[in-house]
Amino acid sequence: MNTAELVDRGASIADRLTTTQTPPPWQLVVVTGVAALVLVGYGPLWRITRNVVTIAHEGGHAFTALLTGRRLNSITLHSDTSGLTVSSGKPYGPGMILTAMAGYPAPPLLGLGFAALLGADRITLMLWTSIALLAAVLIKVRNIYGLFTVVVVGATVFAVSWFGTDTVQAAFAYLAAWFLLLAGLRPVIEMQRGRVHRWRQPGNVDSDADQLARLTHLPGLLWVLFFGLVAVAALIVGGGLMLSDATGICLPVVSGECAPPGVR
Repeated sequence: MNTAELVDRGASIADRLTTTQTPPPWQLVVVTGVAALVLVGYGPLWRITRNVVTIAHEGGHAFTALLTGRRLNSITLHSDTSGLTVSSGKPYGPGMILTAMAGYPAPPLLGLGFAALLGADRITLMLWTSIALLAAVLIKVRNIYGLFTVVVVGATVFAVSWFGTDTVQAAFAYLAAWFLLLAGLRPVIEMQRGRVHRWRQPGNVDSDADQLARLTHLPGLLWVLFFGLVAVAALIVGGGLMLSDATGICLPVVSGECAPPGVR
């Protein structure tokens, strides 16, 4: 790609960021939803794709830490798909509580935001929002595996948005949104299973729910249920947004009037 083609491509993307794109056929929306379900439900694939959830999870902690006035020190992502976000500030109070609370809701809420953009036919804006968020996370990542993971995910999104056809971009965008929505609940279930396993054996329980239990004096199980409800609600609303836009069928979870298929 020569300089002129590069400039033209950049101008095209800049223009698409402020305009809507043609919505994909409903079959693509359904197929990407099924594919995302496989990525979440099939163990060998989940062990790989869960890295994306970890990035969103730690990004949620990091963003909320900054939002509440805490000092963000580092983000670490590990090959076992665990992660750690370190921030400085009072070890108690609203800022610490909100920061600890933000991890598990982050992936499904991000998926909901992406679904809203896709429901508004803003496919290019959704992809480049992903790139911007990944770049923001990358700044604070402090280990090699974490840097590698974020760069690979970001490079993949960039390649699709820069070189992909409209159909490829739409398929990737809907797959990503469905994945984040569907992946919101499984880590919550895994966390609760881990909590139960630790109760049966000596050792400290140090999940986000248990940290919140110590900070708020509310039962850890209540926080697990809260995380689960957020994930389910985001899936219902986000899935409804994407399906109603693609099919033109008004679903109960989507407010407002739905236009017939092909009418915008």
